[in-house]
Amino acid sequence: MKKYIKYSFNKLKKYIHTYEASPLFELKNKNLKSTSLSLNIKNKKKNFYYIIRRTPGAGLFSNFIYVLNHVKIADKFNYKPVVDMENFPTIYNENVSIYGTKNAWNYYFQEKSKYHLKKIYKKENYFLTNNAFSKNFSHNIDTDDFRKIFKKYFKVKKKYLDFVKKFYYKNFLNEKVLAIHLRGTSYKTSANHPFPTTIKQSINLINDLKKKYNFTKLFLCTEDLAYFNLFRKKFQKEIIFIKNSYRSYKDDAFKIYPRKKHRYEMGKDILIEALLMSKCTGFVYTNSNVSDFVKFLDKKNIIKYFAIDNGFNSSNEYIANWLWYYKSLVPSFLGGFKDKVNVKKI
Repeated sequence: MKKYIKYSFNKLKKYIHTYEASPLFELKNKNLKSTSLSLNIKNKKKNFYYIIRRTPGAGLFSNFIYVLNHVKIADKFNYKPVVDMENFPTIYNENVSIYGTKNAWNYYFQEKSKYHLKKIYKKENYFLTNNAFSKNFSHNIDTDDFRKIFKKYFKVKKKYLDFVKKFYYKNFLNEKVLAIHLRGTSYKTSANHPFPTTIKQSINLINDLKKKYNFTKLFLCTEDLAYFNLFRKKFQKEIIFIKNSYRSYKDDAFKIYPRKKHRYEMGKDILIEALLMSKCTGFVYTNSNVSDFVKFLDKKNIIKYFAIDNGFNSSNEYIANWLWYYKSLVPSFLGGFKDKVNVKKI
């Protein structure tokens, strides 16, 4: 009987749980499989490399925040930080090389020091980090300390900066642009996460902000095709967007492979969109790692920020799968969402 109950529970859990993304391939070097902090000493006189791993990782900017926190530790002790997202694949890794590398970190960011991972593992002294996001790590990367750390060791690859520059001069120049980052799909069912806005709330909010702050253009960034299509229809003349960014009605971005180098392209999409959002006059958003990255880029704090407060989903993952849909269907006096969402100007 106990076995049957356990089996039934696991089947129910599989059905209720939202899909979790996984890498396209497994750990490359089986000798590096330890999940705890590892120390390898080849020569006591040599300096130490501090190898940062995260597999399977999470969204691009979750990985970014994780790396910066580790680099801060490495810098403090004068170790040489190295990001290994080749032997330890993330959800963005492709089976083929991208711009000459199989290290997913280097798809998007360029490391300023040169090194060879194979040589480090074979001949050098190194620490290999564990695979957990420490409780001591900070999500608040909007500080000069984190900006200096990033600038010291990395830079965004030039090809993305060049694209952003051209896009800016073509679409943003001499305009008051409101960046809109709307999370949908998986965010609607994520336990203990901020509730995304409904379509009605979103349109009411944008109309209010346009009227109050005289925004002339709207730069829309969303992975949710329902939001995207309705915003294009509603704000035809003002809307700006990246044409080829992946959008869907479902939380299926990592389940399917609809285009060449799709995993890499998804990271590229959100990186370019975040770089562009950081160049807008205003930014309306639900708190996420994306908004944290935009604030990180906005070192002079010149953007007007509008943080959406639509409440939080349940911490119970089973209730969380249905609660947003319930609240979006029923009137506010039965616990549903209000037509106008709360916004905090920062």
